[in-house]
Amino acid sequence: MQRLPIAPRPDWRDVIESQGMLYSATRLDDGGEVPYWFEEAYYSFSVDEVLHLEEVTRELHEMCVAAARHILDRGSLEAFGLPEEARDYLRLTFDEEHPSLYGRFDLAWGGTGGALPQVKMLEYNADTPTTLIEASMIQWFWLQDRFPDRDQWNSLHERLVRAWAAMKPRLRSDLVHFAHFGGTDFDEEWLTASYIRDTADEAGLTTVGLEVADVGWDDGALRFVDLDERAIDTMFMLYPWEDMLIEPFGAHVLDHPRTCTFLEPAWKVVLSNKALLATLWELYPGHPNLLPAYLDSPRDMTSYVAKPLHGREGDSVRIVTPDSEYIHPTVEYDGSEGWCYQEYAPLPNLDGNQVVLGSWIVDGKPAGLGVRESDGPVTDFYARFVPHLVDTPAPDEADRQRWLEED
Repeated sequence: MQRLPIAPRPDWRDVIESQGMLYSATRLDDGGEVPYWFEEAYYSFSVDEVLHLEEVTRELHEMCVAAARHILDRGSLEAFGLPEEARDYLRLTFDEEHPSLYGRFDLAWGGTGGALPQVKMLEYNADTPTTLIEASMIQWFWLQDRFPDRDQWNSLHERLVRAWAAMKPRLRSDLVHFAHFGGTDFDEEWLTASYIRDTADEAGLTTVGLEVADVGWDDGALRFVDLDERAIDTMFMLYPWEDMLIEPFGAHVLDHPRTCTFLEPAWKVVLSNKALLATLWELYPGHPNLLPAYLDSPRDMTSYVAKPLHGREGDSVRIVTPDSEYIHPTVEYDGSEGWCYQEYAPLPNLDGNQVVLGSWIVDGKPAGLGVRESDGPVTDFYARFVPHLVDTPAPDEADRQRWLEED
């Protein structure tokens, strides 16, 4: 694993905007901006490194699904900051194997020979992961422009289309609604939902887009409806379940659990919760890809990270070592839902850039990689997305399709 400098394409911003990524920079409070898509460097991985990441990702996902079963059967939802009355519905969506589309592990690893010899799981965003457009499409097009003879760990788009096609016979109809939370056409959440909608269109489904606020409830028919009063039987929703379960919208779901099939399914709320980290350590103590984690206190850890259970983008994270304490300046979450204390594993530092590997799961299978880097110790809203390649000759289309069929 190497970070290598490269000159950006002269018209790179116009290029990525034409490809659907309209958030190439992150706005600062003072009106300035910092780059989000960053192609003045790229990360190069060996084939063996990618194969290792793939196997670790596969095993971690299987462990997380087993942990979800344990939590839903015997765990305390209160410890996850979730309402106990949601248990029956969460268990129903798990037991009936409601369709699940995707998720993203955040992993710390510096590659073969790096300072961090073992891949370590930092967390699993299995409910509302973003950074998808850049991981699936934008870095792939970058590869075709800059290194068309090299490979990339990236089958995200093909696997998303295949996942929709596979679930199509299980849905009540071919109509799927796609909901996101407010914002504008330039927001990452809106664009992510739109991109996933495109993959469903490609799989032959009929799709409708709307905002979460525009989802209605028909008291007579006891069903969700859109602005045209059409029944919503299946809905992809880029909106966190931990919020929905405590809102009036969520009450309809709990009272009428089979009125609509949601993607992601509600049981995945426990996978996106930082309390999962403590459950994994309880079930798999000493596992080489896990970090010790607890909910009651840091216990005997002298270096640890305190994370709010429902936190996102590094907000309110606190890093404690014997010599220092770092508190992330953005305090979006007060931690009233609870905290997880995870052993501190400093991120790999490549030329002053602290790196997190986003390893994607689609339809339960490893699907690709996105690399983010930060100037500080927490991967936050101001992180950069940097493209990657695998230093091996690019496969032909027949080989790509064969690999997809084999997995």
